[in-house]
Amino acid sequence: MTDPTPSQLIDLKIESLPDWRGETLARVRALIHEADPEVKETWKWRGVPVWEHDGILCTGETYKAVVKLTFSKGASLPDPKGLFNASLEGNARRAIDIAQGAAVDEAAFKALIRAAVELNTAKRTRKKG
Repeated sequence: MTDPTPSQLIDLKIESLPDWRGETLARVRALIHEADPEVKETWKWRGVPVWEHDGILCTGETYKAVVKLTFSKGASLPDPKGLFNASLEGNARRAIDIAQGAAVDEAAFKALIRAAVELNTAKRTRKKG
């Protein structure tokens, strides 16, 4: 028997959350794929879904009260709609905590994902040059 792929592990994680958290994680996952069709799904740190494109874009952690999307380089990303509402004190990371019933500005979220991809690919391009 082969080990499940990271995408299958994320599927299982979503299925294991038969409430609003599973629905929220599934929705943001779909938005990430819409924003970046080339995104790679990985599974790290003993059970955290991670989306990557030339480096980590964001992680998707689930807690009792929130689904937390942490952008590893969030402090360097434009956030004109003010989606970042957690982990604001650091020099690098920024997070979006989504509570039950909270709506996500889908266009602004996809713009953040695209900006994270652009930042990661720009760094890779500079290293090659």
